[in-house]
Amino acid sequence: MKDKLATYFEFKALGTNFKTEIIAGLTTFLSMAYILFVNPAVLSLSSVENLEPGMGMDPGAVFVATALASAIGTFVMGIYAKYPIALAPGMGINGFFAYTLVLGMGIPWETALAGVFVAGILFVILTFTGTREQIINAIPHELKLAISSGIGLFATFIGLRISGIITSRPSTLLTLGDLSDGNVLLSVFGLFLIIGLMVKGVKGAIFYGMAITSITGILFGLINMPTQIVGSIPSLEPTFGVAIRYIPSIFTAEMLLVVFTLLFLDLFDTAGTLVAVATQAGLMKNGELPRAQQGFFADASATLVGGVLGTSTTVSYVESTSGVAAGGRSGFASVITGSCFLIALFFSPLLSVITSAVTAPALIVVGILMASSLKDINWKEFETAVPAFFTVLMMPLAHSIITGIAIGFIFFPFTMTLKGRKSEVHPFMYTMAVAFIFYFAFRV
Repeated sequence: MKDKLATYFEFKALGTNFKTEIIAGLTTFLSMAYILFVNPAVLSLSSVENLEPGMGMDPGAVFVATALASAIGTFVMGIYAKYPIALAPGMGINGFFAYTLVLGMGIPWETALAGVFVAGILFVILTFTGTREQIINAIPHELKLAISSGIGLFATFIGLRISGIITSRPSTLLTLGDLSDGNVLLSVFGLFLIIGLMVKGVKGAIFYGMAITSITGILFGLINMPTQIVGSIPSLEPTFGVAIRYIPSIFTAEMLLVVFTLLFLDLFDTAGTLVAVATQAGLMKNGELPRAQQGFFADASATLVGGVLGTSTTVSYVESTSGVAAGGRSGFASVITGSCFLIALFFSPLLSVITSAVTAPALIVVGILMASSLKDINWKEFETAVPAFFTVLMMPLAHSIITGIAIGFIFFPFTMTLKGRKSEVHPFMYTMAVAFIFYFAFRV
């Protein structure tokens, strides 16, 4: 059996072995295990005071959906695409789902979940028709970088708000929060802890930081002690299949734009992560990604499955680079990571200790990592700097990823045409600019 597995995953050609791949798979899991607890906290809107009943999703069901979608997507990536890349609901995109769509735009989570499911279907279609590459190539490089960075700032802003480090103020809109409050101080402690661990190069820094912050909160009486650590798997009933039942509700101009945005984010997140991880692992050949279609299908199918189970868009995780750094080169590492997600299903009681004070530092740090794309934007060319700048700025200010993308898409054809670079603008960008102008003009 071991010989067959070694042959299937091409251990000899990749210069790896079972021990190395197992360690790599465990390393990747520890680096991204925080999503199991952050995602339920975000999608349930547990940090929002006076939340209307039914607006947030059931945290137990989301926990199970997160673990299963991550496991299934990672297994497909490992067994079918044969890459040491793990998948899970995307950070930043889950904030868009919860805080922009549900809380900001008033879209029921059931309808938003249907949007995730339909976006997954479209992703699968685009993957096998080759249209995916055409859409990716139509979007200018500067805007791709700006979107990634903008989502990072948006995630950081959410983290600062739910932690209480930043709070609202009528005269200035925002101000520094009450740093004498115990929970705010716990978030600050967690932030310094995670940053310190990451600076020291500790693998799984976010996961370990959240665990230590939770324990600290318990010791200081800010978080209740969990009654148990291992327990039964929560029911999926509150979220399972809801997306399919609510598909008819997405056929509005607003929701079709939401579906496009979810698809768009998944496309670029996946493309960027696949290339980044494959490059670090030395798997790129002549500048091209082997089995790219299989990799995209793994991501698309994970989003599809996640929508049915009850979670926001599932994407490839850049944390997979930690496993590659530990020596992972084959899809067997992903099989190990996926198995860890299944085992994690039995640790749902720990959800009770993952409060907003614990999850906020993770959101802030993920935002810092995503904002690194800012350095690659060509700020010297004003005609490309303007749309990139507004894309990044408007996401956190308008509390909407859609708004940031829309404004960037409108400005890009405008500035490039005035500069005399009209030929460099893809017709798709002009079409989207007009569509977004109508979106703002008739928005209610």
